[in-house]
Amino acid sequence: METHHLALEIAHAYASRSMIAPLSSRGTDVDLDRAYEIQTELVRMRRAEGHRTVGVKVGYANKAVWRVMKLSTVVWGQMYDDTVRAARGGAADLPLARMIQPKIEPEIVFKLSRPLGTEPLASPRTAEEILGFVEWIALGFEIIDCPFPDWKFHPVDFVAAYGVHAGLVYSEPLAVTTANIPHLVDELATFTVRLSKDGALVAEGSGKNVLKSPALSLAELDQAIAHRSGAEPLAAGALVSSGTLTDSKLIAPGDTWRADVDGIALAPATVVCV
Repeated sequence: METHHLALEIAHAYASRSMIAPLSSRGTDVDLDRAYEIQTELVRMRRAEGHRTVGVKVGYANKAVWRVMKLSTVVWGQMYDDTVRAARGGAADLPLARMIQPKIEPEIVFKLSRPLGTEPLASPRTAEEILGFVEWIALGFEIIDCPFPDWKFHPVDFVAAYGVHAGLVYSEPLAVTTANIPHLVDELATFTVRLSKDGALVAEGSGKNVLKSPALSLAELDQAIAHRSGAEPLAAGALVSSGTLTDSKLIAPGDTWRADVDGIALAPATVVCV
């Protein structure tokens, strides 16, 4: 099937809240290169509707998963001006009516002060080096959704289906400065996070769950984009959601979700599902 038709099928599945078979299960020739072509076509379609990309979300930020999924680096999906927002006072309502089977993931969000993905290097930058490209960091919730039954899919399906991105809500940012970068290098690798639903603890995680540090996830993304032919570099001002800190959790209307961290000075984040 042509790339455009596959993009239309995926877009329609989300719009109609309907399930489709994963591309990886169809015996087609959809590899990662083709999946990124589908993603690019979806970006073109969204831009034609008047939307703009505002950054990317990272997927598979875990090297143990790479071995199982036969990946050599992280993958990513685009985020848009109508899917990303800041939480006022650290809290935000989260409408779910248009989603199929949404889940929530606590993540570290970066805002870039300088472009990334422009220069292929022999190895990714260090955590200290990559933080020199960052304006601020924040705790946020990546909202994911997919049209594949039972959340069963492979990396090519992830990439083709918007990176399963449905939304991003982030709390009050912390500025990154020359003075605090050395502290952030250590804190991003060691901080812990608690994920609660309706006041009850449901999951715990750590910065080390994301390639040993969300900063290293950002560095890996930088080089993954730089080495992929045709990939758009990330501009200054772009946002990056760097990978989930805990297992993802299904969400439903009426839920209140909160993430709190220890070991790094980031404001908590809360969403109320409506």
